Amino acid sequence: MHKLIFPFLLFVIASLSCGQHENVSDNTDSIAVESGTLLMSIKVNSNQGEALLLTQFKSLEELKSVIQIKYLEDSSGVCLTYSCRGVQVTHELKSGFGQNDFSRAANGNFWDKLWLGIRCPYAVLNKKALKTIEYLGRRKYEIFGHGDVAFYDLAESMVHHISDEDKVKLSEKDLSEKGYLNTFNHIIPQAMMTSIYSEALADFVGDAHERSAMPELITGNFTSMEIADVEFGPVDNYLDLINNEWGQKLGKVLCEKYHINQRTFWTPQLLSDFLNDIQSYHSWVFQIAFKPFTSDEEIVVRFVSKMNKVI
Repeated sequence: MHKLIFPFLLFVIASLSCGQHENVSDNTDSIAVESGTLLMSIKVNSNQGEALLLTQFKSLEELKSVIQIKYLEDSSGVCLTYSCRGVQVTHELKSGFGQNDFSRAANGNFWDKLWLGIRCPYAVLNKKALKTIEYLGRRKYEIFGHGDVAFYDLAESMVHHISDEDKVKLSEKDLSEKGYLNTFNHIIPQAMMTSIYSEALADFVGDAHERSAMPELITGNFTSMEIADVEFGPVDNYLDLINNEWGQKLGKVLCEKYHINQRTFWTPQLLSDFLNDIQSYHSWVFQIAFKPFTSDEEIVVRFVSKMNKVI
């Protein structure tokens, strides 16, 4: 392993992707480390299932060999089940409001807002938190000025952190927007939302996004063109929902480790440690090494500044 890449990461488990590789014995569950910035005592990696990469799948049928997809009889929802290394996650996506509905209400008149509030009181009760998440999830140059950053920028930086040694081995698709970037862009925000607020709120945001992206996910009534479109069809969206679950699980562990809540004052050191723990998880899952985030890194400093303004 390159000397610049995770100097504290001495040993990474080999061949562990549940959907694509053979399992190995339980005595290789933990990572040998020499730094407190990794999840040592909690063994986050051995207690987590493994995030998925879209480029591992070529069709919806292939995804179904890994994720069980069951539609409710009344066409009101879909239930996804994924098991990995003794850990099972189940996600139920039901009919409801999508991200576009909230955008229309936000930009609409009083009656638009009232109608949404009556139909979706959860959004009203969590209005402040949802507004904060919107700020963190979108670049808002008009509010925060030139150089504003969002969750996507953290995910993009994490892709750049993949070691040069490993990058040359990865395919062009793996390094594209629908490769590692897509997975990181679900794991990072979901982990952060869960740590700061709750798993329920992270779930609410993730479901609203996927419902707007493709309403047919709930019924399974896809066109042949949608089914064939791996990068923007149901394969992508169902995989995103499962990755959201892993992000939430990771977020709960990180919340406990760093004692994070809505009143936490974020420092560059805290955010870099948080991101390095997520990189450790990704290193374990995908068998790639990363250069560590540092507290003086521009993306870290900028994102921390934004967090402390809006949370």
